[in-house]
Amino acid sequence: MPMLSFKGKAFIQNFHLTVKYHELVPRKDKSLTDKVSLHDNVIVHGDNLKALKALLPSFAGKVKCIYIDPPYNTGNEGWAFNDNVSSPMMQEWLGKVVDRDDLTRHDKWLCMMTPRLKLLRELLSDSGVIFMNIDDNEVHHLRSLMDEIFGEHNFVATCIWQKKQSPQSDATYLSDMHDYVIVYAKKAKDKKTDPEGWQRQLLTRTEVQEARFSNPDNDPRGEWISVDYTCNKTAEQRPNLYYVIKNPNTGKGIWPSRKRVWRYEKATHEKNVKENRIWWSTLGGGLPRLKRFRNEVQQGIVPSTWWTRDEAGDNQESKRELRTIFPNTELEFETPKPVRLIRRILQISTTGQNNEIILDSFAGSGTTAHAVLSLNKEDGGNRRFILVECEDYADSITAERIRRVIKGVPKAKSKSIQEGLGGTFSYFELGDPVDAGRLFRPKELPTYAELARYVFFTATGDEFNPKKLNEKRSFIGETERYEVYLFYKPDINYLKKEAALTLERAKKLGKFKGKRRMVFAPTKYLDHDYLDQYRIDYAQLPFEIYRLA
Repeated sequence: MPMLSFKGKAFIQNFHLTVKYHELVPRKDKSLTDKVSLHDNVIVHGDNLKALKALLPSFAGKVKCIYIDPPYNTGNEGWAFNDNVSSPMMQEWLGKVVDRDDLTRHDKWLCMMTPRLKLLRELLSDSGVIFMNIDDNEVHHLRSLMDEIFGEHNFVATCIWQKKQSPQSDATYLSDMHDYVIVYAKKAKDKKTDPEGWQRQLLTRTEVQEARFSNPDNDPRGEWISVDYTCNKTAEQRPNLYYVIKNPNTGKGIWPSRKRVWRYEKATHEKNVKENRIWWSTLGGGLPRLKRFRNEVQQGIVPSTWWTRDEAGDNQESKRELRTIFPNTELEFETPKPVRLIRRILQISTTGQNNEIILDSFAGSGTTAHAVLSLNKEDGGNRRFILVECEDYADSITAERIRRVIKGVPKAKSKSIQEGLGGTFSYFELGDPVDAGRLFRPKELPTYAELARYVFFTATGDEFNPKKLNEKRSFIGETERYEVYLFYKPDINYLKKEAALTLERAKKLGKFKGKRRMVFAPTKYLDHDYLDQYRIDYAQLPFEIYRLA
Protein backbone atom coordinates (compact mmCIF):
# COMPACT_ATOMS: atom_id res chain seq x y z
CA MET A 1 0.00 0.00 0.00
CA PRO A 2 1.38 3.47 -0.85
CA MET A 3 2.37 5.42 2.26
CA LEU A 4 1.70 9.09 2.87
CA SER A 5 4.81 11.15 3.62
CA PHE A 6 4.79 14.53 5.38
CA LYS A 7 7.04 16.66 7.57
CA GLY A 8 6.89 15.63 11.22
CA LYS A 9 5.44 12.16 10.54
CA ALA A 10 8.32 10.37 12.28
CA PHE A 11 7.78 12.45 15.45
CA ILE A 12 3.98 12.23 15.48
CA GLN A 13 3.47 8.50 14.77
CA ASN A 14 3.48 7.44 18.43
CA PHE A 15 2.83 10.80 20.04
CA HIS A 16 -0.62 9.68 21.23
CA LEU A 17 1.10 7.11 23.47
CA THR A 18 3.09 9.81 25.27
CA VAL A 19 0.07 12.01 26.00
CA LYS A 20 -0.64 11.81 29.73
CA TYR A 21 -4.00 10.81 31.13
CA HIS A 22 -5.77 13.81 32.63
CA GLU A 23 -8.45 14.10 35.25
CA LEU A 24 -11.99 14.84 34.10
CA VAL A 25 -13.18 17.39 36.65
CA PRO A 26 -16.99 17.38 37.08
CA ARG A 27 -18.71 20.78 37.00
CA LYS A 28 -22.14 20.46 38.58
CA ASP A 29 -22.81 24.19 38.04
CA LYS A 30 -22.49 23.79 34.26
CA SER A 31 -24.25 20.42 34.01
CA LEU A 32 -27.94 19.80 33.48
CA THR A 33 -28.49 16.75 35.64
CA ASP A 34 -29.11 15.72 39.25
CA LYS A 35 -25.92 13.65 39.38
CA VAL A 36 -22.80 14.34 37.31
CA SER A 37 -21.62 11.08 35.80
CA LEU A 38 -19.69 9.67 32.85
CA HIS A 39 -22.68 7.37 32.31
CA ASP A 40 -24.73 10.43 31.32
CA ASN A 41 -24.49 12.45 28.11
CA VAL A 42 -21.09 14.14 28.42
CA ILE A 43 -19.56 17.47 27.41
CA VAL A 44 -15.81 17.90 27.97
CA HIS A 45 -14.09 21.28 27.79
CA GLY A 46 -10.39 21.02 26.99
CA ASP A 47 -7.76 20.17 24.40
CA ASN A 48 -9.32 17.43 22.33
CA LEU A 49 -6.18 15.25 22.14
CA LYS A 50 -5.82 15.21 25.93
CA ALA A 51 -9.57 14.79 26.35
CA LEU A 52 -9.65 11.76 24.04
CA LYS A 53 -6.85 10.17 26.10
CA ALA A 54 -8.76 10.96 29.30
CA LEU A 55 -11.85 9.24 27.90
CA LEU A 56 -10.00 6.01 27.05
CA PRO A 57 -10.25 4.34 30.49
CA SER A 58 -14.04 4.54 30.45
CA PHE A 59 -14.91 4.38 26.75
CA ALA A 60 -12.23 2.43 24.88
CA GLY A 61 -13.97 0.15 22.38
CA LYS A 62 -17.43 1.43 23.40
CA VAL A 63 -18.29 4.15 20.85
CA LYS A 64 -20.72 3.13 18.08
CA CYS A 65 -20.50 6.23 15.90
CA ILE A 66 -17.91 8.99 15.66
CA TYR A 67 -18.66 12.19 13.77
CA ILE A 68 -16.00 14.86 13.40
CA ASP A 69 -15.91 18.15 11.55
CA PRO A 70 -12.20 19.08 11.80
CA PRO A 71 -10.68 22.28 10.37
CA TYR A 72 -10.83 22.08 6.57
CA ASN A 73 -7.43 23.81 6.43
CA THR A 74 -8.61 26.46 4.01
CA GLY A 75 -6.03 28.91 5.32
CA ASN A 76 -8.75 31.22 6.66
CA GLU A 77 -9.86 29.39 9.80
CA GLY A 78 -7.30 30.69 12.29
CA TRP A 79 -6.39 27.29 13.74
CA ALA A 80 -2.92 26.70 15.20
CA PHE A 81 -0.79 23.61 15.85
CA ASN A 82 -0.72 23.16 19.64
CA ASP A 83 0.64 19.65 20.29
CA ASN A 84 3.83 19.88 22.34
CA VAL A 85 5.86 17.33 20.37
CA SER A 86 9.54 17.09 21.29
CA SER A 87 10.96 18.07 17.92
CA PRO A 88 12.73 21.40 17.26
CA MET A 89 10.85 21.81 13.99
CA MET A 90 7.47 21.18 15.59
CA GLN A 91 8.31 23.35 18.59
CA GLU A 92 8.67 26.17 16.07
CA TRP A 93 5.13 25.46 14.87
CA LEU A 94 3.53 25.80 18.32
CA GLY A 95 0.81 28.42 18.61
CA LYS A 96 1.32 29.87 15.14
CA VAL A 97 -1.87 30.39 13.14
CA VAL A 98 -1.93 28.36 9.93
CA ASP A 99 -2.81 30.61 6.98
CA ARG A 100 -2.92 30.08 3.22
CA ASP A 101 0.65 31.36 2.74
CA ASP A 102 2.04 28.76 5.15
CA LEU A 103 4.05 26.33 3.00
CA THR A 104 3.78 23.64 5.70
CA ARG A 105 0.02 23.97 6.33
CA HIS A 106 -0.75 20.48 4.95
CA ASP A 107 2.07 18.96 7.03
CA LYS A 108 0.78 20.69 10.16
CA TRP A 109 -2.77 19.54 9.50
CA LEU A 110 -1.67 15.93 9.08
CA CYS A 111 0.46 16.14 12.24
CA MET A 112 -2.55 17.50 14.13
CA MET A 113 -4.95 14.84 12.81
CA THR A 114 -2.75 11.74 13.16
CA PRO A 115 -2.71 11.28 16.96
CA ARG A 116 -6.37 12.25 17.25
CA LEU A 117 -7.46 9.68 14.66
CA LYS A 118 -5.39 7.00 16.40
CA LEU A 119 -7.13 7.67 19.72
CA LEU A 120 -10.52 7.85 18.01
CA ARG A 121 -9.89 4.41 16.55
CA GLU A 122 -9.17 3.05 20.05
CA LEU A 123 -12.46 4.50 21.31
CA LEU A 124 -14.49 3.02 18.44
CA SER A 125 -16.23 -0.34 18.97
CA ASP A 126 -15.52 -3.23 16.61
CA SER A 127 -18.86 -2.60 14.89
CA GLY A 128 -18.41 1.17 14.96
CA VAL A 129 -18.14 3.68 12.12
CA ILE A 130 -16.46 7.08 11.81
CA PHE A 131 -17.86 9.88 9.61
CA MET A 132 -15.68 12.90 8.79
CA ASN A 133 -16.71 16.13 7.06
CA ILE A 134 -14.02 17.56 4.78
CA ASP A 135 -13.62 19.54 1.55
CA ASP A 136 -11.18 19.60 -1.38
CA ASN A 137 -8.35 21.17 0.62
CA GLU A 138 -7.55 17.96 2.52
CA VAL A 139 -9.82 15.16 1.25
CA HIS A 140 -7.01 13.45 -0.66
CA HIS A 141 -4.68 13.59 2.35
CA LEU A 142 -7.40 12.42 4.74
CA ARG A 143 -8.16 9.35 2.61
CA SER A 144 -4.49 8.35 2.57
CA LEU A 145 -4.10 8.96 6.29
CA MET A 146 -7.22 6.95 7.10
CA ASP A 147 -6.00 4.08 4.91
CA GLU A 148 -2.86 3.93 7.06
CA ILE A 149 -4.57 4.24 10.45
CA PHE A 150 -7.81 2.32 9.87
CA GLY A 151 -6.73 0.15 6.94
CA GLU A 152 -7.83 0.64 3.35
CA HIS A 153 -10.04 -2.49 3.62
CA ASN A 154 -12.13 -0.60 6.22
CA PHE A 155 -13.01 2.22 3.85
CA VAL A 156 -16.80 2.28 3.44
CA ALA A 157 -17.70 5.26 1.23
CA THR A 158 -17.18 8.87 0.26
CA CYS A 159 -20.53 10.65 0.46
CA ILE A 160 -21.25 13.92 -1.35
CA TRP A 161 -23.21 16.47 0.69
CA GLN A 162 -24.83 19.41 -1.11
CA LYS A 163 -23.98 22.20 1.31
CA LYS A 164 -25.35 25.19 -0.64
CA GLN A 165 -28.72 26.08 -2.07
CA SER A 166 -27.53 28.01 -5.12
CA PRO A 167 -24.24 28.70 -6.96
CA GLN A 168 -21.98 31.58 -5.97
CA SER A 169 -21.89 34.21 -8.70
CA ASP A 170 -18.52 35.52 -7.45
CA ALA A 171 -16.73 32.15 -7.72
CA THR A 172 -13.38 32.39 -9.53
CA TYR A 173 -13.83 29.30 -11.67
CA LEU A 174 -16.54 26.87 -10.53
CA SER A 175 -18.97 27.39 -7.67
CA ASP A 176 -18.16 25.04 -4.79
CA MET A 177 -21.50 23.38 -3.99
CA HIS A 178 -20.56 20.32 -1.96
CA ASP A 179 -18.47 18.88 0.85
CA TYR A 180 -17.46 15.27 1.46
CA VAL A 181 -18.35 12.89 4.27
CA ILE A 182 -15.65 10.21 4.48
CA VAL A 183 -16.79 6.94 6.11
CA TYR A 184 -14.55 4.24 7.60
CA ALA A 185 -15.35 1.22 9.76
CA LYS A 186 -13.31 -0.09 12.68
CA LYS A 187 -13.63 -3.64 11.37
CA ALA A 188 -15.67 -4.01 8.20
CA LYS A 189 -16.72 -7.53 7.30
CA ASP A 190 -15.06 -8.97 4.25
CA LYS A 191 -16.96 -8.59 0.96
CA LYS A 192 -15.76 -11.96 -0.34
CA THR A 193 -16.23 -14.13 2.75
CA ASP A 194 -19.45 -12.46 3.91
CA PRO A 195 -21.09 -10.59 1.01
CA GLU A 196 -24.48 -10.43 2.75
CA GLY A 197 -23.15 -9.11 6.06
CA TRP A 198 -20.61 -6.66 4.69
CA GLN A 199 -21.59 -3.11 5.63
CA ARG A 200 -25.00 -4.25 6.91
CA GLN A 201 -23.53 -4.61 10.41
CA LEU A 202 -22.38 -1.01 10.14
CA LEU A 203 -25.10 0.78 8.19
CA THR A 204 -28.35 -0.26 9.75
CA ARG A 205 -31.07 1.83 8.18
CA THR A 206 -31.96 3.97 5.23
CA GLU A 207 -32.57 7.70 5.49
CA VAL A 208 -35.32 9.10 3.27
CA GLN A 209 -36.48 12.59 2.45
CA GLU A 210 -38.51 13.75 5.44
CA ALA A 211 -40.15 16.43 3.33
CA ARG A 212 -41.88 13.69 1.34
CA PHE A 213 -43.58 12.14 4.38
CA SER A 214 -47.35 12.42 4.56
CA ASN A 215 -50.30 10.25 5.57
CA PRO A 216 -52.94 10.49 2.82
CA ASP A 217 -54.95 7.48 4.01
CA ASN A 218 -54.61 8.36 7.73
CA ASP A 219 -52.76 5.15 8.50
CA PRO A 220 -52.69 4.81 12.33
CA ARG A 221 -49.03 3.80 12.16
CA GLY A 222 -48.14 7.39 11.26
CA GLU A 223 -46.51 9.26 8.43
CA TRP A 224 -45.12 7.37 5.44
CA ILE A 225 -43.81 7.68 1.91
CA SER A 226 -44.32 5.23 -0.95
CA VAL A 227 -41.36 3.61 -2.68
CA ASP A 228 -40.90 1.59 -5.86
CA TYR A 229 -42.40 -1.92 -5.77
CA THR A 230 -40.20 -3.20 -8.59
CA CYS A 231 -36.49 -4.08 -8.80
CA ASN A 232 -33.83 -3.95 -11.49
CA LYS A 233 -34.07 -7.63 -12.54
CA THR A 234 -35.59 -9.27 -15.62
CA ALA A 235 -38.26 -11.98 -15.71
CA GLU A 236 -35.61 -14.39 -17.02
CA GLN A 237 -33.32 -13.60 -14.07
CA ARG A 238 -36.08 -13.74 -11.44
CA PRO A 239 -39.03 -15.77 -12.73
CA ASN A 240 -40.41 -16.05 -9.18
CA LEU A 241 -40.84 -12.26 -9.13
CA TYR A 242 -42.83 -12.14 -12.37
CA TYR A 243 -46.52 -12.65 -11.54
CA VAL A 244 -49.87 -10.87 -11.72
CA ILE A 245 -51.11 -8.54 -8.93
CA LYS A 246 -54.74 -7.46 -8.66
CA ASN A 247 -55.45 -3.71 -8.42
CA PRO A 248 -58.26 -3.39 -5.81
CA ASN A 249 -59.38 -0.04 -7.29
CA THR A 250 -60.05 -1.41 -10.80
CA GLY A 251 -60.28 -5.15 -10.27
CA LYS A 252 -57.75 -5.64 -13.08
CA GLY A 253 -54.63 -7.78 -12.94
CA ILE A 254 -51.30 -5.91 -13.26
CA TRP A 255 -48.10 -7.48 -14.60
CA PRO A 256 -44.69 -5.89 -14.11
CA SER A 257 -42.39 -5.21 -17.05
CA ARG A 258 -40.38 -8.24 -18.13
CA LYS A 259 -37.31 -6.02 -17.77
CA ARG A 260 -38.19 -4.87 -14.24
CA VAL A 261 -40.06 -7.38 -12.09
CA TRP A 262 -41.67 -7.08 -8.63
CA ARG A 263 -39.34 -6.54 -5.66
CA TYR A 264 -41.00 -9.28 -3.54
CA GLU A 265 -41.98 -12.91 -3.95
CA LYS A 266 -45.70 -13.69 -4.05
CA ALA A 267 -45.88 -14.87 -0.40
CA THR A 268 -44.23 -11.65 0.79
CA HIS A 269 -46.54 -9.59 -1.43
CA GLU A 270 -49.60 -11.28 0.09
CA LYS A 271 -48.22 -10.47 3.55
CA ASN A 272 -47.78 -6.83 2.49
CA VAL A 273 -51.40 -6.75 1.30
CA LYS A 274 -52.63 -8.23 4.58
CA GLU A 275 -50.66 -5.65 6.57
CA ASN A 276 -51.96 -2.74 4.44
CA ARG A 277 -48.47 -1.97 3.15
CA ILE A 278 -49.53 -1.45 -0.50
CA TRP A 279 -50.41 1.96 -1.92
CA TRP A 280 -52.34 2.32 -5.21
CA SER A 281 -52.88 5.62 -6.90
CA THR A 282 -56.46 6.83 -6.39
CA LEU A 283 -56.50 7.73 -10.09
CA GLY A 284 -56.85 4.02 -10.86
CA GLY A 285 -53.77 3.42 -13.01
CA GLY A 286 -50.12 2.76 -12.35
CA LEU A 287 -48.18 0.15 -10.42
CA PRO A 288 -48.46 -0.59 -6.70
CA ARG A 289 -46.00 1.06 -4.31
CA LEU A 290 -44.78 0.05 -0.86
CA LYS A 291 -45.44 2.16 2.22
CA ARG A 292 -42.32 3.03 4.20
CA PHE A 293 -42.98 4.60 7.60
CA ARG A 294 -41.01 7.48 9.06
CA ASN A 295 -39.32 5.58 11.90
CA GLU A 296 -39.13 2.21 10.20
CA VAL A 297 -35.85 0.31 10.17
CA GLN A 298 -35.22 -0.95 6.63
CA GLN A 299 -32.87 -3.88 7.06
CA GLY A 300 -30.58 -4.55 4.14
CA ILE A 301 -31.32 -1.36 2.22
CA VAL A 302 -28.04 0.48 1.76
CA PRO A 303 -28.08 4.31 1.75
CA SER A 304 -26.75 6.21 -1.23
CA THR A 305 -23.64 8.40 -1.25
CA TRP A 306 -25.45 11.43 -2.73
CA TRP A 307 -26.95 13.60 0.02
CA THR A 308 -28.98 16.53 -1.25
CA ARG A 309 -29.87 19.60 0.78
CA ASP A 310 -33.50 18.38 0.77
CA GLU A 311 -32.36 15.28 2.66
CA ALA A 312 -29.52 16.57 4.82
CA GLY A 313 -29.92 20.34 5.04
CA ASP A 314 -27.35 22.96 4.04
CA ASN A 315 -25.17 25.66 5.58
CA GLN A 316 -27.92 28.29 5.43
CA GLU A 317 -30.28 25.99 7.31
CA SER A 318 -27.70 25.43 10.03
CA LYS A 319 -27.22 29.19 10.47
CA ARG A 320 -30.99 29.66 10.78
CA GLU A 321 -31.09 26.93 13.43
CA LEU A 322 -28.45 28.73 15.48
CA ARG A 323 -30.19 32.10 15.11
CA THR A 324 -33.40 30.53 16.39
CA ILE A 325 -31.64 29.16 19.48
CA PHE A 326 -29.47 32.27 20.03
CA PRO A 327 -31.67 35.09 18.66
CA ASN A 328 -29.78 37.99 20.23
CA THR A 329 -26.20 36.75 19.89
CA GLU A 330 -23.61 37.22 17.17
CA LEU A 331 -22.05 33.80 16.70
CA GLU A 332 -18.60 33.17 15.26
CA PHE A 333 -19.46 30.06 13.24
CA GLU A 334 -19.06 30.51 9.48
CA THR A 335 -20.16 27.03 8.45
CA PRO A 336 -21.98 25.17 11.25
CA LYS A 337 -23.50 21.86 10.26
CA PRO A 338 -27.29 21.36 10.05
CA VAL A 339 -29.05 19.00 12.45
CA ARG A 340 -30.48 17.03 9.52
CA LEU A 341 -26.98 16.14 8.29
CA ILE A 342 -26.04 14.56 11.63
CA ARG A 343 -29.46 12.92 11.97
CA ARG A 344 -28.88 11.28 8.61
CA ILE A 345 -25.55 9.91 9.84
CA LEU A 346 -27.16 8.63 13.04
CA GLN A 347 -30.02 7.00 11.17
CA ILE A 348 -27.50 5.21 8.99
CA SER A 349 -25.15 4.08 11.76
CA THR A 350 -27.28 3.55 14.89
CA THR A 351 -30.49 1.79 15.88
CA GLY A 352 -31.31 3.82 19.00
CA GLN A 353 -31.03 0.72 21.20
CA ASN A 354 -28.44 -0.50 23.75
CA ASN A 355 -27.28 2.98 24.83
CA GLU A 356 -25.19 3.51 21.71
CA ILE A 357 -22.54 6.19 22.20
CA ILE A 358 -21.96 8.94 19.62
CA LEU A 359 -18.72 10.92 19.95
CA ASP A 360 -17.84 14.30 18.42
CA SER A 361 -14.37 15.59 19.34
CA PHE A 362 -14.64 18.81 17.29
CA ALA A 363 -17.99 19.74 18.80
CA GLY A 364 -18.24 23.39 17.75
CA SER A 365 -21.79 24.67 18.18
CA GLY A 366 -23.07 21.31 19.50
CA THR A 367 -25.03 20.13 16.45
CA THR A 368 -24.21 16.46 17.15
CA ALA A 369 -25.76 16.52 20.62
CA HIS A 370 -28.80 18.39 19.24
CA ALA A 371 -29.24 15.69 16.57
CA VAL A 372 -28.89 12.86 19.11
CA LEU A 373 -31.56 14.34 21.39
CA SER A 374 -33.84 15.10 18.44
CA LEU A 375 -33.66 11.56 17.05
CA ASN A 376 -34.08 10.01 20.49
CA LYS A 377 -37.28 11.97 21.02
CA GLU A 378 -38.60 10.96 17.62
CA ASP A 379 -37.90 7.23 17.71
CA GLY A 380 -37.72 6.60 21.46
CA GLY A 381 -34.01 5.73 21.26
CA ASN A 382 -31.50 5.84 24.11
CA ARG A 383 -28.42 7.07 22.25
CA ARG A 384 -25.83 8.98 24.32
CA PHE A 385 -23.48 11.71 23.16
CA ILE A 386 -19.96 12.72 24.14
CA LEU A 387 -18.82 16.15 22.96
CA VAL A 388 -15.30 17.55 23.24
CA GLU A 389 -14.70 21.27 22.64
CA CYS A 390 -11.42 23.06 23.29
CA GLU A 391 -12.51 26.66 22.71
CA ASP A 392 -13.71 29.08 25.39
CA TYR A 393 -17.29 28.89 24.08
CA ALA A 394 -17.65 25.26 25.24
CA ASP A 395 -19.98 26.45 28.02
CA SER A 396 -21.50 29.62 26.57
CA ILE A 397 -22.42 28.15 23.16
CA THR A 398 -21.82 24.37 22.91
CA ALA A 399 -23.37 23.45 26.26
CA GLU A 400 -25.80 26.38 26.29
CA ARG A 401 -27.31 25.25 23.00
CA ILE A 402 -27.98 21.83 24.51
CA ARG A 403 -29.48 23.37 27.65
CA ARG A 404 -31.89 25.39 25.51
CA VAL A 405 -33.01 22.58 23.20
CA ILE A 406 -33.50 20.29 26.21
CA LYS A 407 -35.68 22.85 28.01
CA GLY A 408 -37.38 24.27 24.90
CA VAL A 409 -36.98 27.24 22.56
CA PRO A 410 -40.34 29.12 22.42
CA LYS A 411 -39.71 30.85 19.07
CA ALA A 412 -38.57 27.74 17.21
CA LYS A 413 -40.63 26.61 14.21
CA SER A 414 -40.39 22.95 15.21
CA LYS A 415 -42.99 22.00 17.79
CA SER A 416 -40.63 19.48 19.41
CA ILE A 417 -37.94 22.17 19.85
CA GLN A 418 -40.56 24.58 21.27
CA GLU A 419 -41.55 21.99 23.85
CA GLY A 420 -37.97 20.85 24.49
CA LEU A 421 -36.27 17.62 23.53
CA GLY A 422 -35.70 16.49 27.11
CA GLY A 423 -32.60 14.79 28.44
CA THR A 424 -29.61 15.56 30.66
CA PHE A 425 -25.89 16.06 30.34
CA SER A 426 -22.84 16.17 32.60
CA TYR A 427 -20.17 18.82 32.04
CA PHE A 428 -16.49 18.14 32.71
CA GLU A 429 -13.35 20.19 32.42
CA LEU A 430 -9.95 18.74 31.67
CA GLY A 431 -7.92 18.74 34.89
CA ASP A 432 -4.33 17.98 35.80
CA PRO A 433 -2.47 15.00 34.38
CA VAL A 434 -2.87 11.83 36.42
CA ASP A 435 0.88 11.41 36.48
CA ALA A 436 2.71 8.87 38.62
CA GLY A 437 5.20 11.61 39.45
CA ARG A 438 2.45 13.48 41.29
CA LEU A 439 2.76 10.93 44.08
CA PHE A 440 5.85 12.85 45.16
CA ARG A 441 4.11 16.24 45.16
CA PRO A 442 1.83 16.24 48.25
CA LYS A 443 -0.28 19.21 47.17
CA GLU A 444 -1.26 17.56 43.87
CA LEU A 445 -2.12 14.00 44.90
CA PRO A 446 -4.98 12.56 42.77
CA THR A 447 -8.14 11.28 44.42
CA TYR A 448 -8.47 7.55 45.06
CA ALA A 449 -11.04 7.15 42.29
CA GLU A 450 -8.96 9.01 39.70
CA LEU A 451 -5.80 7.04 40.43
CA ALA A 452 -7.81 3.81 40.48
CA ARG A 453 -9.22 4.63 37.06
CA TYR A 454 -5.76 5.44 35.70
CA VAL A 455 -4.06 2.38 37.23
CA PHE A 456 -6.79 -0.05 36.21
CA PHE A 457 -6.91 0.97 32.56
CA THR A 458 -3.15 1.34 32.16
CA ALA A 459 -2.47 -2.06 33.71
CA THR A 460 -5.31 -4.07 32.16
CA GLY A 461 -6.51 -2.18 29.09
CA ASP A 462 -10.10 -2.90 30.19
CA GLU A 463 -12.85 -0.39 30.92
CA PHE A 464 -12.88 0.91 34.48
CA ASN A 465 -16.27 0.54 36.14
CA PRO A 466 -16.55 2.98 39.11
CA LYS A 467 -19.54 0.99 40.45
CA LYS A 468 -17.21 -1.93 41.22
CA LEU A 469 -14.83 0.22 43.26
CA ASN A 470 -14.71 -0.58 46.99
CA GLU A 471 -12.22 1.74 48.69
CA LYS A 472 -12.59 0.07 52.09
CA ARG A 473 -11.38 -3.24 50.61
CA SER A 474 -8.89 -1.43 48.31
CA PHE A 475 -10.65 -3.24 45.45
CA ILE A 476 -10.86 -1.33 42.16
CA GLY A 477 -12.22 -3.91 39.69
CA GLU A 478 -11.54 -7.17 37.92
CA THR A 479 -10.82 -8.55 34.47
CA GLU A 480 -11.02 -12.00 32.98
CA ARG A 481 -7.65 -12.82 34.56
CA TYR A 482 -7.23 -10.49 37.55
CA GLU A 483 -8.79 -8.99 40.63
CA VAL A 484 -7.15 -5.56 40.98
CA TYR A 485 -6.37 -3.83 44.29
CA LEU A 486 -4.91 -0.41 45.10
CA PHE A 487 -3.49 0.55 48.52
CA TYR A 488 -3.54 4.32 48.38
CA LYS A 489 -4.80 7.51 49.98
CA PRO A 490 -4.09 11.09 48.85
CA ASP A 491 -2.01 11.50 52.00
CA ILE A 492 1.80 11.59 51.80
CA ASN A 493 2.25 10.29 55.37
CA TYR A 494 -0.03 7.32 54.67
CA LEU A 495 1.92 6.54 51.51
CA LYS A 496 5.25 6.68 53.34
CA LYS A 497 4.28 4.76 56.47
CA GLU A 498 1.01 2.81 56.14
CA ALA A 499 0.34 1.82 52.53
CA ALA A 500 2.63 -1.21 52.33
CA LEU A 501 1.38 -4.63 51.21
CA THR A 502 1.74 -6.72 54.36
CA LEU A 503 0.86 -10.33 55.20
CA GLU A 504 -2.18 -9.12 57.13
CA ARG A 505 -3.42 -7.20 54.10
CA ALA A 506 -2.74 -10.15 51.81
CA LYS A 507 -4.91 -12.37 54.02
CA LYS A 508 -7.74 -9.79 53.96
CA LEU A 509 -7.97 -9.92 50.17
CA GLY A 510 -10.44 -12.74 50.68
CA LYS A 511 -10.95 -16.24 49.41
CA PHE A 512 -9.21 -17.19 46.17
CA LYS A 513 -11.76 -17.21 43.31
CA GLY A 514 -9.62 -18.56 40.48
CA LYS A 515 -8.12 -15.22 39.45
CA ARG A 516 -4.73 -13.82 40.38
CA ARG A 517 -4.63 -10.60 42.38
CA MET A 518 -2.89 -7.57 40.90
CA VAL A 519 -1.95 -5.36 43.86
CA PHE A 520 -0.64 -1.79 43.58
CA ALA A 521 1.08 -0.31 46.64
CA PRO A 522 4.07 1.96 47.35
CA THR A 523 6.01 -0.96 48.91
CA LYS A 524 5.62 -4.56 50.16
CA TYR A 525 6.79 -6.64 53.13
CA LEU A 526 6.25 -10.04 51.50
CA ASP A 527 8.77 -12.27 49.75
CA HIS A 528 8.15 -14.12 46.50
CA ASP A 529 6.88 -17.30 48.22
CA TYR A 530 4.16 -15.43 50.11
CA LEU A 531 3.16 -13.51 46.97
CA ASP A 532 2.84 -16.80 45.11
CA GLN A 533 0.91 -18.42 47.98
CA TYR A 534 -1.70 -15.63 47.88
CA ARG A 535 -1.66 -15.48 44.05
CA ILE A 536 -0.47 -11.87 44.08
CA ASP A 537 1.27 -10.00 41.28
CA TYR A 538 2.73 -6.98 43.04
CA ALA A 539 3.20 -3.64 41.23
CA GLN A 540 5.00 -0.83 43.00
CA LEU A 541 3.52 2.63 42.83
CA PRO A 542 4.34 4.60 40.84
CA PHE A 543 6.90 2.93 38.61
CA GLU A 544 5.51 -0.55 38.01
CA ILE A 545 2.28 0.66 36.41
CA TYR A 546 4.11 0.79 33.10
CA ARG A 547 5.75 -2.61 33.51
CA LEU A 548 2.34 -4.30 33.54
CA ALA A 549 0.84 -2.17 30.74
